[in-house]
This record gives sequence, C-alpha cells and structure tokens, in this order.
Amino acid sequence: MRYLVANFSEIMGITATHLYLALAPLLLALVIAIPVGALVRRAAWLRRVTVTGASLAYTVPSLALFVIIPPLVGTSAIDPLNVIIALTVYSTALLVIAVPAALDSVPATVLDAADAVGYGPLRRTLTVDMPLAVPVFVSSLRVVVVTNIAMVSVGALIGVGGLGKLFTQGYQRDYPDEIVAGIVVTLVLALVADRVMYMLGRWSTPWVRADARTKGGS
Repeated sequence: MRYLVANFSEIMGITATHLYLALAPLLLALVIAIPVGALVRRAAWLRRVTVTGASLAYTVPSLALFVIIPPLVGTSAIDPLNVIIALTVYSTALLVIAVPAALDSVPATVLDAADAVGYGPLRRTLTVDMPLAVPVFVSSLRVVVVTNIAMVSVGALIGVGGLGKLFTQGYQRDYPDEIVAGIVVTLVLALVADRVMYMLGRWSTPWVRADARTKGGS
C-alpha cells in the first residue's frame, strides 16, 4: 500500500487508460449486439447459430487474440486498438446472447397488449420490449463491465498500458507492493463500475422501483 500512496497520481493516470480500454469496447459491443440480438431472436435457427458462434468466439484465449489481431487489421503489436478490438469481440459475444434472453423476459401479456393497440414490430421492440428487458439485460451488462476491467490487464503482456503494467513491472522488479497496488486498484475499479451499472439500471427503470415500493407497502 505504500507504493499506492507514493505513486497515487501516476496510478490514477494509468487507471484512466485502463478504464478507457475497458469501456470503449463495451460501447462498441452495445451498438453491435443490441440490433443483432433483437434480430436473431425472431428466428430460432439463426439464434442457435449466433449463440454457438458467440460461445466459440468467447473461448479464444485473450492473449492469443491480442497476437492474432495486428496482422489481420494492420496495427502495430503494441497498439491499444488491438485490446479494444479483442474486448469488443468478447463483449459482443456475451451481449449478443444476453439481448435475446433479456427480451424473452418480457411478459407475453404485455406483448399481446402492444400488438392489440397497433404497435408494429420495430415500434414495439424500441418502446416496449427493450425498456422492459432492461433489468435482466443490466445483469449481463454488469458481468461484461467487470470482465473487461479484468481482461484489460492482460494487455500489459503485449505492452499496452493499463493497470496490468503494475503487475508486469512488479514481477520484473520483484516488487510485491507494486503488484498489490495493481490488484487493489483493479478490484476497486471493478466494484465501482459494477455499482455504477447497477445504479444506471435502477435509474432507467423507475417502474421497477415503484413496483417494489408498492409490494413493500402492502
């Protein structure tokens, strides 16, 4: 902990880089996974193919993916873009499975009511299905956020900045305090990010809170 206190400003800079490398892939994955997940849900065979492909993509070791990407996209071996692309693949693989599962949680009676009042497929998806699927989807989103924060550290093995730098440097210099500082900051960052996702989920679903208060009062 002495290392953490003595190098606090430097570690905060590294933490900002780490957070960027973790959240940028998440945003890219959301842009890809939400429309794809909503689309494949409509065809059972397409959903099975997508789930199988996503599961296989997630089994590829992260370090191997970091090494494979540069020759494929033409980046240098230590370009942070390699980490962003790799984590976008992993995040999309998880979220493209989570989106249909979250949409499945919407009660059939609600969907029938939306159809009965004349909602088209697109309008129903955007204004009924997706909002009501948020509580279930946020649970998966929290997993992806924490997973990304953990996996960014692996990027230090190919020279990409982030809190993993504290692990590699601490190991090379046989300095346990630096390694402990990296573990502590990574853990705190993951816990804070998880809590922020939880609060965003609650904020975006006020009807869930209202329902909980109603049940509690009764």
